[in-house]
Amino acid sequence: MTAVVASGIDWTAGGVRILDGVDLEARAGEVLGVLGPNGAGKTSLLRILAGLRRPDRGTVLLGGQPLRGAARRTVARRLAIVEQSPEVHSDITVDETVALGRTPYRGTFAPLGRADHAAIDYALAVTGMSAYRDRSWQTLSGGERQRAQLARALAQEPETIVLDEPTNHLDIRYQLETLTLLRGLGLTVVTALHDLNLAARFCDRLAVLAQGRVVATGAPAEVLTATLIQQVYAVDAVVERSAHTGAPSATYLGPSSRSG
Repeated sequence: MTAVVASGIDWTAGGVRILDGVDLEARAGEVLGVLGPNGAGKTSLLRILAGLRRPDRGTVLLGGQPLRGAARRTVARRLAIVEQSPEVHSDITVDETVALGRTPYRGTFAPLGRADHAAIDYALAVTGMSAYRDRSWQTLSGGERQRAQLARALAQEPETIVLDEPTNHLDIRYQLETLTLLRGLGLTVVTALHDLNLAARFCDRLAVLAQGRVVATGAPAEVLTATLIQQVYAVDAVVERSAHTGAPSATYLGPSSRSG
C-alpha cells in the first residue's frame, strides 16, 4: 500500500526551476529518506507533499486521494509536518505548543478533552519532553525546540509524518533516539536528512535529489555508493558495510578531483 505519491512535480520560484518532474512514493509504514545537497529542492518537495505549497504542475495523492482541494483539517488528521524553523510565539509553553497538534480534532474554542490530554502526554513522553512541558518556548535550546515540534506532530496522531532535517540542532544521543523513535512508530515517515550514514542506517528506502530531480531511489545498499556520492556531492568516498550496524557506511576522502 502506498501512503503518499507525488507525480510529475514541477515548482519554480523567482524564475528558477526548483523541482523538475519529480516522481516519489512513500509506502505505508516505511521510513523514506530524502537526500541531496543544499539547494537540491528537498524542503520545497516536503512542503508540497504536506500541502503547504502548491506545485506548478503535477499531483500529490495522500492515501490514494488528491491532496489538492482536500480540507485542511482532514489532511491534518492524516499527515503532520515538522519543519526546520517553525514559527512559534515566544510566550507559548511546551505544553501549549504540543497541544496545537490537537487542533484538527477540536472545535473553535473547545477545551481539551480526555483524548487530547492522553495524546499530548504520550507525545511528550516519547520525545523526552515531559519535564519541559511548563517551560517557555523562548528558554529552549535549538534541540529542545526540535523535539517539542516533533511532539506537536505526534500529538496529531497522523498516519504520515513529514520531517525536514529532524536531527538538526540535536546532539549525537538525541539524533539516534529521534531516528530510532521514528523508525519504531509504525507510521509512514518521509524525512530529509543530511547525514548519509544515519540515513542508510535508519531508512528503509532512500530518494536522492540533485538539481531538482530524483536521480536515485531504492534500498540504502543500492543507492549509497561511492559513484553516487561523487556525482551528487562532488566528494570522493569509500562505502563499506558496517560490521556493527550492517548498514552501508561512507568514509569521505575529500572533494572530488572530478568535480566542476
